Amino acid sequence: MATVRGIDVRGTQHCETTALGVLLRQQGLDLSEPMLFGLGSGLSFVYWDSKNMGFPFLGGRVKPFELTRNLADGLGLELVVQETTSPRRAWENVAARIDAGRPVGLQLDSYYLDYFSSKVHFAGHVVALYGYDDTDAYLVDTEQQGGAVTTSLASLAEARAARGPMAAKHRSFTLTAPPEPPSLHDRIVPAVTACAEAFLNPPIANLGQRGIDKAGKLVRTWLRRTERPDRDLPQAALLMERAGTGGALFRNLYRDFLAECAELLGSERLRTGHRLYAEAATLWTEVAELITKAGVSGDAQCLEQAGSLLHDIARVEREAMQTLSRL
Repeated sequence: MATVRGIDVRGTQHCETTALGVLLRQQGLDLSEPMLFGLGSGLSFVYWDSKNMGFPFLGGRVKPFELTRNLADGLGLELVVQETTSPRRAWENVAARIDAGRPVGLQLDSYYLDYFSSKVHFAGHVVALYGYDDTDAYLVDTEQQGGAVTTSLASLAEARAARGPMAAKHRSFTLTAPPEPPSLHDRIVPAVTACAEAFLNPPIANLGQRGIDKAGKLVRTWLRRTERPDRDLPQAALLMERAGTGGALFRNLYRDFLAECAELLGSERLRTGHRLYAEAATLWTEVAELITKAGVSGDAQCLEQAGSLLHDIARVEREAMQTLSRL
């Protein structure tokens, strides 16, 4: 059996920030989950629908692993990423790290993990691996999945080899912090303004502020979009609130990040951004509740209300990001 010593197996709300926290705390760099999310410029929005999808998806963050790359760049961390098409080489890559006393981040499909409570394919899931024996792997996942968990080596191999949307080629990674702890004061403003600029100026209409406005129009059609609204609408709302988002489609995490930043920097613009994202977070939860109600009751008026609220959210978040872009 090989196990990395000194691992804080604390599970938090979102998978990628949970894994990042494990890797960094092992080196003495302990940041809150909202701070990890915000310094990684993690907030975004996407309205995702295509012919091969059974139902539209509302996403509230940047694409998988972009947050990790952003965080590493912003904090001056050494990020080493390994990918391969060979399952044997993939396992050798991570086993060597564990044997050397380093926890490893893995991107995989959560569907195959033994402990996972919701059997839905999602190949953008991220966990921290900190040990293994002849039959099992020892992981840290989100709080809702159990924090410190185990899965069979066979299931881990399946999860890492999965293909499909957002999949990576047996991706594993490590982070190394610089000898001197990075100054958060110097990193906050670039992270916030980069996130704001990307949100305000998306390349396509499905993303950022434009995507939320588009969702406000299209969500009104969702009862006609599926033959099983009683299943698909509540599932979409559940993904917004409980699928590792921290609630309110990641807006709770970003709200709390801005609160920490305002305290550290004493910035009035950060306080305004925090106030507006607190308002947006409340509205997102109301939207999820209305979508659930529409699916259960079949009442199209609930979706009309949800659409109106989404237009309000687009306005509130646009104002917040315009303020934050001027930091």
